[in-house]
Amino acid sequence: MNKIAYLLSFILCVIALQTHAKRPYPVRPITNTVVWSAGGGTDSINRMLMAEMAKELDVRINVVNKTGGVAGSIGMNTVLRKRPDGYNLVGISSSNVVAAVNGGWTEKFDVWSPFIVGSSPDVISVPYDSPFKTLEDLVNAAKGTSLKAAAGGMGGIHHIYLLELEKATGVKFKYIPYPGSAPSQTATITKEVDFVITSMAEQAPLLRGKRLRALAMLHPDNYTLDGVAEISSAFIAYPALAKRLPLSQAIGFAVNKKAPKDVLSALTAAFDKAMKSSKVQLWAKQNHYQLSGMSGKPAEHEFSRLESIFTWALDDLGANKISPAKFNIAKPN
Repeated sequence: MNKIAYLLSFILCVIALQTHAKRPYPVRPITNTVVWSAGGGTDSINRMLMAEMAKELDVRINVVNKTGGVAGSIGMNTVLRKRPDGYNLVGISSSNVVAAVNGGWTEKFDVWSPFIVGSSPDVISVPYDSPFKTLEDLVNAAKGTSLKAAAGGMGGIHHIYLLELEKATGVKFKYIPYPGSAPSQTATITKEVDFVITSMAEQAPLLRGKRLRALAMLHPDNYTLDGVAEISSAFIAYPALAKRLPLSQAIGFAVNKKAPKDVLSALTAAFDKAMKSSKVQLWAKQNHYQLSGMSGKPAEHEFSRLESIFTWALDDLGANKISPAKFNIAKPN
């Protein structure tokens, strides 16, 4: 009797395993490791998007933050070392493409298959009660004293904008790096630094809440934000900015390039569905994002283009540690 019971139990286990094996990806929770700090643009986008994608994939997607290193290198290295089975995603932005030339890791960005949600223009802001009322006030003051600037992590897009601002105005600011946009903005509000450069999407609530005051957009066009006076373009006062700006921002997530095709297909289908959802569309409108929805080859080509632009811009500015040529990163056309 015991032998019969054992045999039946064994058969049932085999059937269960076969059934489980036939179930398409995913069969268990997914983890998305965001390489920037909680509360920043990359973090907010990933948490919002993963909630929508989880509905399509029918599993829980846990979003965690792992900051540190250079340009998100600790978080990226952590995910890259894990099995490429699609159960570990990485929350990224275009700022991560400079990790290699700044000594953060030894890979080109083509180790990832990226998914791009969208972008938002950068803005220069000061504490709300700052004595600086215009960008010209800030620049003129910097000619006679050292002003502290926050712009996210070293080598990221906001830092590159700061370097371009220095080049266009002929002044030097004291750059204080922070592990993401949220702590950069907090440091400005608490007056650890004199001003901050981050995206409009990240600053909008603080501008409306009169915690920060915008001086200028790092974009060719003026910007209108509800409840805030029109923000003028820095390009008007400093036309030299137009030589290499604006730079594209790309925020989203990625999966190891070695992930199986069925994993990439499932993630792409869930991503496409989530991007069309009313929640994502409304979120983008409320948070000043221009949606992209790129995945597959177009997203890979976009990140390759940004890697070329960002790394060689740093090289031209003398702000990188390693030449992009060492990683076979082509110069932009």
